[in-house]
Amino acid sequence: MPCSTRPAASPPSPPEPGPSSVSNYARWYQSQAIGRSKGGMTTKILALTDALGNLVRFALLPGHRFDTVGVAPLIDGLQFDAFIADKAFDSNDIVAELNERGAKIVISQHPRRTKPLPFDAEMYKWRHLIENFFCRLKEFKRIAMRADKTDQSFSANIYLVAAVINSR
Repeated sequence: MPCSTRPAASPPSPPEPGPSSVSNYARWYQSQAIGRSKGGMTTKILALTDALGNLVRFALLPGHRFDTVGVAPLIDGLQFDAFIADKAFDSNDIVAELNERGAKIVISQHPRRTKPLPFDAEMYKWRHLIENFFCRLKEFKRIAMRADKTDQSFSANIYLVAAVINSR
């Protein structure tokens, strides 16, 4: 015999099917930079660091978005001499934008690129600075697991962790 006379709670019912409930749900996820990827619901962090590996700017993208989408807001209004990135950022639009700015392009070529780009292998080795930044960033559990519901609080935690990393 149960201890309580209150009836057991039933599980919450899903929203009524219809276009408004599905689109509102999808809109909320899109606005919070959460998207379905191979590993489930994820968020991509695109970061721009200086020559010492300190955070300059970052952008949050849903997990299913291409990395190249977030580059324009990151580099807008910044002056730099070189842009070092991995294969995910090898696109004609980014290369054209960087050529207009007069920046040196140091991007590992995507295997599908038909016309090879000039590539400075020695300068590309500096890419470890951004990789090291992400390793230090993911030492903090709230960042590694995206423990925040909204992108605003997640961004605030990234800024906080970047300040802690810079103070070390």
